[in-house]
Amino acid sequence: MDHKNSQSASYAAAGVDITAGYRAVELMKKHVARTRNEGCLDDVGGFGGCFGLPTGLEEPVLVSGTDGCGTKVKLAILMDKHDTIGIDAVAMCVNDIICCGAKPLFFLDYIACGKNVPEKIAQIVAGVAEGCVQSGAALIGGETAEHPGLMPVEDYDLAGFAVGIVDKKKIIDNTRMQAGDVVIGLASTGIHSNGFSLCRKVFDIDNNNPELYVAREELGGKTIAEALLVPTRIYVKAILALLEKVDVKGISHITGGGFYENIPRSIPDGLCAKIDKAAVRVLPIFDMIAAWGNIPERDMFNTYNMGVGMSVVVPANQVEEAIAILTAHGETAYVIGSIVENEEKVILA
Repeated sequence: MDHKNSQSASYAAAGVDITAGYRAVELMKKHVARTRNEGCLDDVGGFGGCFGLPTGLEEPVLVSGTDGCGTKVKLAILMDKHDTIGIDAVAMCVNDIICCGAKPLFFLDYIACGKNVPEKIAQIVAGVAEGCVQSGAALIGGETAEHPGLMPVEDYDLAGFAVGIVDKKKIIDNTRMQAGDVVIGLASTGIHSNGFSLCRKVFDIDNNNPELYVAREELGGKTIAEALLVPTRIYVKAILALLEKVDVKGISHITGGGFYENIPRSIPDGLCAKIDKAAVRVLPIFDMIAAWGNIPERDMFNTYNMGVGMSVVVPANQVEEAIAILTAHGETAYVIGSIVENEEKVILA
């Protein structure tokens, strides 16, 4: 029996358009070019991205981080707005590696899509490039994978990988933290990239609830969809400036798990970050999520950043200087608590 297909087969017939991939690469090159820094050794298009390590460090340590944007991508797809989701992908990685004091060097992205629409892919990469510019990282490579039959044609997912560097002696050492140190919060731009599965349920996002697109006075004239899609704040340059002048003893990136999971990660045993809930400048989008979803306050602080995207611990006598530096670099920074002796690593009171 002849088992051969009676019709000729091709990659295009199987649903993969190679020429679309070529076109996407051409469209994204101008965005990638914005991110070039002194470490870049070649252009996009090779099999591997090459990057020269900086000199002058006594014991250079590479620090890596990888993450995605969660189901925030679903909202970007519904809104047909793809030029900021890449900022989120970069932010989730570089904000993590800065927590140990590492300066981001380079970034790589990975886009999986049901159908490669070159213009859409270029928009996504434009956002990635913007995130790289904001953090000082070079976009030295990436991958766009077309997955026909595995994903609906309009769907995609985005993830990334960052590598940074820090001199070993300058890695943030939280063992020096002591009672009396102060916790400073850096304001978030909104929900950032965590807790979207709960948001999708609260606001019925998957069914494209028309209420998503109604301007809201309490959101400053933004629609719910616009407020949710605001990209994650990138804190890298402000934190690097802070590290040059202030004795930073701990940094936490407030992501999934909110205050209760993330702040303890920078607190040593025997000490506790006592957070003054009344001091936290909760953003209106979180009040709306809590009200629409009837979500208890503790659950909110255990899921979302609540308006604080990053926290830093500094000595009490350097608080004013720290806030001045962060403010000069565009951040809204203010005291949200202090370090006390306690077996619990975080208390919200």
